[in-house]
Amino acid sequence: MQEIVKMRILRAVMAFTVGGALSVAGAGYQAVLRNPLAEPFILGISGGASIGAVMAIAFGITSTSFLALPLSAFIGAIAVLFIVIIMSGGKGIEYSNNILLSGVILSTICGSALMFIFSFLDMAELNSVTWWLLGNLEPENWNLLVLTLVIVFAGTFILFLYGKEVNAICMGEEMSYYLGISPRRLAIIILGIASLLTASVVAISGIIGFVGLIVPHILRKFVGADHRRLFPFSLIYGGIFLVLCDTIAKTVLHPQILPAGVVTAAVGGPIFLWILNRKKN
Repeated sequence: MQEIVKMRILRAVMAFTVGGALSVAGAGYQAVLRNPLAEPFILGISGGASIGAVMAIAFGITSTSFLALPLSAFIGAIAVLFIVIIMSGGKGIEYSNNILLSGVILSTICGSALMFIFSFLDMAELNSVTWWLLGNLEPENWNLLVLTLVIVFAGTFILFLYGKEVNAICMGEEMSYYLGISPRRLAIIILGIASLLTASVVAISGIIGFVGLIVPHILRKFVGADHRRLFPFSLIYGGIFLVLCDTIAKTVLHPQILPAGVVTAAVGGPIFLWILNRKKN
């Protein structure tokens, strides 16, 4: 009985960590790119991180060190982010209609690349990796979970310290220059930290979409757009949101357990379409 309670508590801790990280990362991407639809899954960052992680697993790199998995995921996330910015025109950090489309295209390409990698895996490896990619919140490596916790809380704290500057960058590059802020330097810092948060949680949970879109968007209605409040609240409520989604995943078809990513997609998909349609109008 105690073991069951312990496993449930650890699973809840992992869900809170993953949800909080994705929510904070989504708030960071939306601020810097000035796009309310920007989030790790839609921009393809989660897909890039998953490719890096899957390649590390397929080539046996993860056996060298427990740091190999998050490092590989981070490299994949940064590579996709760089390509998205280049594809969108690379004209500063101002909002661009091409950023969202570029992210969707890269996300599709990442999915195709994953299918290509899957074709070389045996059945046991394929089943394991497929379940992981759908959003697996069962902690397997405690060292990796502890490292992820440290990265998520440290990254959120750093973003909180930059909250005032992020508020300025949301008003445009010209306003940032007037306030003595280098927008390009700040963009690199914020995007780098957001990508690190995304990669660290993708390494332990796989791809879980729409958390970074839903939570920051809702929180702005209640706590405002001040990122000194938005970042810490995103961590808290993003974590709570994914814990609730995981609870639904475990109970809706009991004793069958759904991947958490299925529940977040079922909730986030309609909300994404609603935001997109309202923005267009």
